[in-house]
Amino acid sequence: MPETESGPEPWEYVLYIPNDPRAVPICRRTLRQILTAHGLPHLAEAAELLVTELVTNAVQHTKGPAAIRLRAEGTTLRIGVWDADPTPPRPSRHTTPEAETGRGLTLVRECADTWGWVQQRDTRNIVGTGKYIWCELTSAA
Repeated sequence: MPETESGPEPWEYVLYIPNDPRAVPICRRTLRQILTAHGLPHLAEAAELLVTELVTNAVQHTKGPAAIRLRAEGTTLRIGVWDADPTPPRPSRHTTPEAETGRGLTLVRECADTWGWVQQRDTRNIVGTGKYIWCELTSAA
């Protein structure tokens, strides 16, 4: 892996996905391969949980395509998911750990070091209008 004097070279991957539940395991497997290739397999378990929740939300709650963006810089891995619906995400406050639905953003909030979202107004016509939900994991590497 290329390194600079300040550490590993930053990298970024973007995967465009259809609105299809099969996209969830594809994103999970792709994420694991990318992290392994970049020497970050220790982040894979937590990152897979986060990407699963974010992509599942995009596929279940929107009608259009989505995209996942992975970016590492220094010791921080940022996982972001864009979807075509500009509606703000609403973490549920009344879910239990045993609940089968409604826990996604609660898990993201609890497992990530930080998270947030922004509305997207794509003036360059790369992904489109919608929202971008992101979270970060910091490696102790």
